[in-house]
Amino acid sequence: MSTLQPGDKAPEFTANTQDGKSLSLSDFRGKKVVLYFYPKDDTSGCTAQACAYRDAQPDFAAKGAIILGVSVDPVKSHAKFAKKYELSFPLIADEDKSIVQAYGVWVEKSMYGRKYMGAERSTFVIDEEGVITHIWRKVKPAEDAGNVLKAL
Repeated sequence: MSTLQPGDKAPEFTANTQDGKSLSLSDFRGKKVVLYFYPKDDTSGCTAQACAYRDAQPDFAAKGAIILGVSVDPVKSHAKFAKKYELSFPLIADEDKSIVQAYGVWVEKSMYGRKYMGAERSTFVIDEEGVITHIWRKVKPAEDAGNVLKAL
């Protein structure tokens, strides 16, 4: 289990996005990256969070920040989710769970008394040099984009 802190180098990754293209964190050197992890495509909280990022995208762009969403859902699920809500930023399919594990957000959760492993809703801001500057864990879907924007 990784316990990343602000000041740590962000773990590098390469994975496919909703359009089936390969994307690496290093592709964004020289830009700020907002890397947000969410549990599941097209669920109420995840949709609220994704739409808030979509709506605030011009504000993030004005601050030189790129938005990347990550979940363990497959590319096909991401493609449907992105199309349905007109999400204009990459959704990364972490099907082998290597990214959620590297960032320490693959955790034991509990719902209705049942324990299971899942992605903790968390957001990381990574600077132009690939260093983590901010971390939010267990974020509230509707507030995440606004809180991150204020911190940039």
